[in-house]
Amino acid sequence: MKEIRFHGRGGQGAVMAAKMLASALLVEGKHVASFPMYGFERRGAPVVAFTRFDDKPIREKTQVYNPDCIIVIDPGLLTLPTLFTGLKPNSIFILNTAKKEYIQPNPALKTCGLVNATGIAVQEIGRDIPNTCLLGAFAAATGWLSLDAVLKSLPEYLSGADILQKNIKSAERGYKEVEVIKW
Repeated sequence: MKEIRFHGRGGQGAVMAAKMLASALLVEGKHVASFPMYGFERRGAPVVAFTRFDDKPIREKTQVYNPDCIIVIDPGLLTLPTLFTGLKPNSIFILNTAKKEYIQPNPALKTCGLVNATGIAVQEIGRDIPNTCLLGAFAAATGWLSLDAVLKSLPEYLSGADILQKNIKSAERGYKEVEVIKW
């Protein structure tokens, strides 16, 4: 079983990203579980969301304590003391950033994917909602699912041809533009 933990702020699309990832994994025939954990439910407050997937049914219903991958939508959350808590060995870290200096090697991390998802989202969608871009980056950095599966899952969540096409372009750019660093 693979477990992914999303860290973002209310309004950035972390919960939606976890749901979209679950749908993309379903496209590839995986069993999935996805759910959010809210603190204060307001725009800008820290939000954590989780997705699990496996080839067999998932029975675990708790939050993800030992992730295989962490996706950070807001680089300001890198200061959280518990951000990397519980990482499994050889984990993957996906970060929305335009700056490489944010990254410090961590003994549990094997791979880091850096992408300026905010910049791409603003260019493609016209708003700072980087979740679809990060899903493309996730697909490229992990190899756990295809970009095609991500793109096939988007119409379930995005209505209107214009919005859908903009998010497809954002996901494609995330896939192509992520910088993957291996330690």
